[in-house]
Amino acid sequence: MPFIEMKTAKATTEQKEKLVAGFTKVASETLGMPASAFFVLIEENEPENWGVGGKTLPQLAAEKKA
Repeated sequence: MPFIEMKTAKATTEQKEKLVAGFTKVASETLGMPASAFFVLIEENEPENWGVGGKTLPQLAAEKKA
């Protein structure tokens, strides 16, 4: 049973549903396996827990607004 994992900042239920459906569809088509064979896990983290280039996501967002 293939396992697909995605880590992200907060996502809405609708976004998560689209991600699960999309990941499953592409993986199923690519590997030639039935969609029912795939497990998908979306792990959400607070934006403050993500860093890029030495800054947290909220810091980067604030800089873009300025």
